[in-house]
Amino acid sequence: MKGAVFGQLSFCFEAAIFSLEFVMRVLKKILVLAAALMLAAASYVHAAADLTGLRSSSGTARDRIVFDLTEMPIYHANISEDGRELTLDFANVNAAKLNRAAIRTKRIQSVSYAKRNGHFYVTVTMAKGMSYRIGNLTNPFRIFVDIASEGAAKSEENPAVKPAQKPVERPVPSDAPPQEMPAYIKVLQEHGLLGDVDPRDVSAGRVLPVSRVTNLGQGLQMTTQVWQDEDGLVTAFFIEADPQFYSVRPALARGYIPGRQTVSGIARATNAAAAINASYFAPNGELIGVTKIDGLVVGTTYFDRSAFGVMEDGSFIFGVVSYNGTVKIDQTTLPVSGVDAERGENNLIIYNRAYGRTTGTNPYGLEYVVRNGRVTEINTNDSVIPSDGYVVSVHGSSMDAFASAGVRVGDPVTLTEHITGAFDRAVQVVGAGPRLVENGKVHVTAGDEQFPGDIRYGRSPRSAVGVTKNGMIFFAVVDGRQSHSHGLTLTEFAEFLVKQGVRDAVNLDGGGSSALYADGKVQNFPSDGTERSVGSALVLQKK
Repeated sequence: MKGAVFGQLSFCFEAAIFSLEFVMRVLKKILVLAAALMLAAASYVHAAADLTGLRSSSGTARDRIVFDLTEMPIYHANISEDGRELTLDFANVNAAKLNRAAIRTKRIQSVSYAKRNGHFYVTVTMAKGMSYRIGNLTNPFRIFVDIASEGAAKSEENPAVKPAQKPVERPVPSDAPPQEMPAYIKVLQEHGLLGDVDPRDVSAGRVLPVSRVTNLGQGLQMTTQVWQDEDGLVTAFFIEADPQFYSVRPALARGYIPGRQTVSGIARATNAAAAINASYFAPNGELIGVTKIDGLVVGTTYFDRSAFGVMEDGSFIFGVVSYNGTVKIDQTTLPVSGVDAERGENNLIIYNRAYGRTTGTNPYGLEYVVRNGRVTEINTNDSVIPSDGYVVSVHGSSMDAFASAGVRVGDPVTLTEHITGAFDRAVQVVGAGPRLVENGKVHVTAGDEQFPGDIRYGRSPRSAVGVTKNGMIFFAVVDGRQSHSHGLTLTEFAEFLVKQGVRDAVNLDGGGSSALYADGKVQNFPSDGTERSVGSALVLQKK
């Protein structure tokens, strides 16, 4: 009996050892296989987007740089502030075999290369007065950059946007290996921009353009459109709002100046149904553009530029605006240099309740606190701004003029402010520019409004506010500098707006600032890779 029991125990023990050895062998094989798969995947990723060649050519109309690739990579393009340095940022691209050619022509001053943090950068420095366009080609995969004199690089008109076609039926053999989609198609899928459309049809160019409309509630509709022109993909997002149900107004980042906040942050703080980035702004968030909120001027600029306005009766106006202001203390009258902005040399700046608690100025000036039309305090700097008044802050010659007049506490003060034409009576004003559409026709005024190169030249992410022919409020954003959307020139953007039935429109700040918020989130994909903090936004609020 003992022997039988011992035999059973011995058998169980040996079986356990065998089972353990078997499990260990299986685990070892799994680990080896996993390591092999990881190496294979790494090799695939590394080899999936090889930058194999760089070519250039020069013609009478343009210079062209062509990048040869094994697959279309995800890339971003950035233009310098002066519009002369174009940098292509390639992610996960192997450029080891690339012949880094030195390129110099009348239009191209230099081409430089850099590798940082797994990214490969190519910077093209253009001669003054040049513009560019970027395009993608397939079979084989190529990215090209055309450099030409301003306006000469404009592409053909985009095809009219129409509803998506039904995907083409085609037999697929059951044993056929799955086909790898190009990287830009994967991006469209990941962003949810294709809806139910088969990505293979998009890759083959059978179903573009794609248009998807989402009803966000009574009187509010969002549309996403993806189309393809000769240079690659373009992706646009726009909101149409019925003014019967929604009002539109500018809103400040964090509710005051200076300050910066994301468009989504501003939208949530104001309980907005939708929002879009608005005016240009300084690094500290001060607005660069004539801006009025609920009748209070909160931003100015030295340039006469296009603006969008809302009248007291709810009607909308578009046009070029300028600000003119004067301050009269006792018998001395001086011009206003700006409103809610940093005080500069010889300036007279008005600080009102939109600027926050204090002026934040340095001690090299004088400040007159005004309530009920009279000077109530005289300080050297950093005065507390009254909620029921304002501060007149002066420096240099402006300070000397009031000081020599012997201004004292109790002296009467008259602040006179005027904005061009009907904008003087508007309750809401957003100054940005240039004008894009006037009376249903393309009307781009970038040159007349003296915009710098980073706004005027090339294709970029764009934002605009407009009104359609049937009176709808229209917010639009076009993504750019990315593989799912190369962006648009100002003229191309204006043409797109006209095709959507827009009657009048003004360009807003663009580039990495372009962001459209709706349905609780930012709908587009900002070119910085994340939302940029901005100085202000236009918000749609339910009435």
